[in-house]
Amino acid sequence: MNEGPNTSWNAVVLGGGDPGDDFAAAHGVAVKPLIEVAGRPMGAWVLRALRDSGQVARVAYVGPLTPEMAEFVDVRVTDRGTLIANLEAGVAALREPGRAEGGTPTRRVLVVTADIPMLSGEQVRGVLESAPDVGLVYPVVEKSVCEASYPGVKRTYARLKDGTFTGGNLFLLDPALIGKFLPRLRAVLDARKQPLKLAGIVGPVFIVKMLLGQLKIAELEARVSQILGVEARALITPHAAVGTDIDKPGDLALAAEVLTRAPA
Repeated sequence: MNEGPNTSWNAVVLGGGDPGDDFAAAHGVAVKPLIEVAGRPMGAWVLRALRDSGQVARVAYVGPLTPEMAEFVDVRVTDRGTLIANLEAGVAALREPGRAEGGTPTRRVLVVTADIPMLSGEQVRGVLESAPDVGLVYPVVEKSVCEASYPGVKRTYARLKDGTFTGGNLFLLDPALIGKFLPRLRAVLDARKQPLKLAGIVGPVFIVKMLLGQLKIAELEARVSQILGVEARALITPHAAVGTDIDKPGDLALAAEVLTRAPA
């Protein structure tokens, strides 16, 4: 990638997937990011956006690659089978050359899924330049922004007191803190399908307020920071592509239309 004076970030691209994914199989590929859209695999569009941002020095890609995609990747990482394991392996792979074993990257890390092909370099730069300097940053997009940008698009939204949002498909982290919050994040993810266990971690009052749409972003940030043990912040971004992953035929058709009319 670009090892320049303004490249203050590294990136981990999560391009693995379930080998039984029917969507990928229907397109004759092993994993979803290899599905072609507007002449390129989804993952290739994401990698080009990172390069075009001018902000990313090195990229670790977790999962299978095409030769075209490999040109934009500094470190290839084998899919470990789970989100947390892939995240951990990707960040570890970005240790700076010459650093001692066990050292951590000096740059902050952008983690992005490889199934958001409408993401542009300008949008990546906008997110990175507006991100607060804290341990964990999670971009979110307002429902009105998604619907204005891509009329008819179907997303999953959370209603908060500050507005209605969908989560982004990328987040930003300080790699020096990953050992602190990753085990706690793993516990939350493990409990996500066990309501009683999740309530014990998050707190029943917190869950009730969220279900009623009475939770504020500031409360959410404070509780996540407390649970993970690092300072966490939400970042409201005006870029709908950040919150628009491709997981069904209608999404693929939308991406093809958007990318076909975009400048090369």
